[in-house]
Amino acid sequence: MTKRADYGLDAPGVVRTMGSIALVIAMIVVLLPIGPGLKSAGTWMSASFLLSAIAMIASSRIGKMKARDSLLDSVAIQPGDSVLDVGCGRGLLLIGAAKRATSGRAVGIDVWSNVDQLHNSRDSTLANANAEGVSDRVEVRDGDMRSLPFADSTFDVVVSSLAIHNLKSESDRDTAIREICRVLKSGGRAGILDIANVSQYARVLNASGARVISGPRITPWIFPPSRIVIAIRAQ
Repeated sequence: MTKRADYGLDAPGVVRTMGSIALVIAMIVVLLPIGPGLKSAGTWMSASFLLSAIAMIASSRIGKMKARDSLLDSVAIQPGDSVLDVGCGRGLLLIGAAKRATSGRAVGIDVWSNVDQLHNSRDSTLANANAEGVSDRVEVRDGDMRSLPFADSTFDVVVSSLAIHNLKSESDRDTAIREICRVLKSGGRAGILDIANVSQYARVLNASGARVISGPRITPWIFPPSRIVIAIRAQ
């Protein structure tokens, strides 16, 4: 039987924490002799944490597929394009790009952290590419987004999803955005989706030779709420 691609659970630690908090509060409400006001508040809090955990799971399993398609539609990948996915994880954008770049190539880089995506690894990404039938035009490399291992003007399209916010300092995020602009060809398109700092990305894109043409705009498919920005590098 053919193995299906698995793009993983995002932020597994956060999901587990929310679920655990919901359970603990529910147990307190049920087992301890507390007043009706506290019982009502505890029930509401438990339900809120549980619903947030469920929303994050739904976002990982369903929503991010919709967000991927919206982002890839916006950067208009052509059959012969070369595409870079910055922080590719298990290959959701990378493989989606490879399906569109039917005579091109799609390259993904990552540092393979398991904090923000469950079972994140190069082997998992390659297995997904094989399962989706695009392994012949997918390349996966180790790489830091602050120092992309590619020459200037290498790619027609650069995309990134839920990755750049993991850089904690503003200066590091600025560097990553400048690197994205550096490896884009003239007229190349960049598309970034993230849960935070997207206005910063737009500002740095505009200051680094790319022109923002769309966004930052909310995508309704990701929880917590996320935004997309699209830019074109100057000719």
